[in-house]
Amino acid sequence: MSDSPFSAVPAAAPFWLSAALLPLVALAAWQGGAWWMLIPAYAWYLTSALDGILGKNGMNADPDAGADLFWHRAITVVWFPLQFAAIFGSIWYVQATGHLSGWEKLGLFFGIGVLSGSIGIVYAHELLHQKTVHERWLGDLLLASVLYSHFRTEHLLVHHSWVATPRDAVSARYNEGFYSFFVRVLRDGPRSAWIAEKRFLARAGRSFGDRRNPFWRYAALQGAMLALALVLGGWQGMGLFVFQAFIAVWQLELTNYVEHYGLSRKHLGDGRYELVRPRHSWNASHRATNWLLINLQRHSDHHFKPDRRFPLLQTYAPDEAPQLPLGYPAMTFVAMIPPLWRRRMNPRVRAWRRQFYPEIGDWSAYNRGTLPMPRSAL
Repeated sequence: MSDSPFSAVPAAAPFWLSAALLPLVALAAWQGGAWWMLIPAYAWYLTSALDGILGKNGMNADPDAGADLFWHRAITVVWFPLQFAAIFGSIWYVQATGHLSGWEKLGLFFGIGVLSGSIGIVYAHELLHQKTVHERWLGDLLLASVLYSHFRTEHLLVHHSWVATPRDAVSARYNEGFYSFFVRVLRDGPRSAWIAEKRFLARAGRSFGDRRNPFWRYAALQGAMLALALVLGGWQGMGLFVFQAFIAVWQLELTNYVEHYGLSRKHLGDGRYELVRPRHSWNASHRATNWLLINLQRHSDHHFKPDRRFPLLQTYAPDEAPQLPLGYPAMTFVAMIPPLWRRRMNPRVRAWRRQFYPEIGDWSAYNRGTLPMPRSAL
């Protein structure tokens, strides 16, 4: 699969772009001032600019080729200790040296939140979908480092089963602004995960207090992270840890908002919905941001084949999946300005409806999220 002029580059190397963020964190912690701004500048602006220069990549790897993916997988496996060092090393360093002002510390930990949200949660997402125990544990550790462990249950038990239906809290509705969506997800997401896990255990004949309930692990890991931040940096260190976690979660939910905005699975009656297809996620083939986000923007295929590792994810043409006009970093900026977002995306949603569901005349129940809950949903 030659893709000149990039065919000479080792296949896995571009997906290691995230590693450049780590020395930027160290530089910001050491120098203070506005050096922290290099972190979002790299993760957001540079990759968006590179998308404009390098364009899109429509090439698809053979998903059945059985290629050696060691170096692709390696970046996700090594990321937790690197992120752990960036977060807790910075907490210890800034408290021990005392050379940064309060505003400089907030800037630094905003940048660290960009790292743990733009990269850490994306890698956690990849790891949680794998079958190996050590990869799932690494995913749990990454989520605990941003105090969002329930995401594992919500994502695996609810989102993938019931995306684009009323059961899924993170499927953004048509005309729903990001800020309303964000409040709704923060409110409903943990409760939804709790209910889903409780019902899942009940179907297996286990009580919610069973030791195999992952919420015990979630609580222990998150508690350990908070305790470590407290030991290393006192109450201020804990506050900085919580601040970077919030920044990371804000980025995650911005991405969730973009990924499924306005897309709905057809209700077939009596709480039955059509199967998930590539058309139920926004697809993006922008080269540089797919390198940084390990092909997360090939989201249509991820929902169609959730167990497919990121190097093998396929991209789709417009007749199979709706296309975003820009990569995720640029689209999330647009999402933070709801009138601009609606002006840019609502016509695309309406075109998607005409293309794939011309038989549906009344979309009001889809827009309000008032269709029946799916049958047998956890």
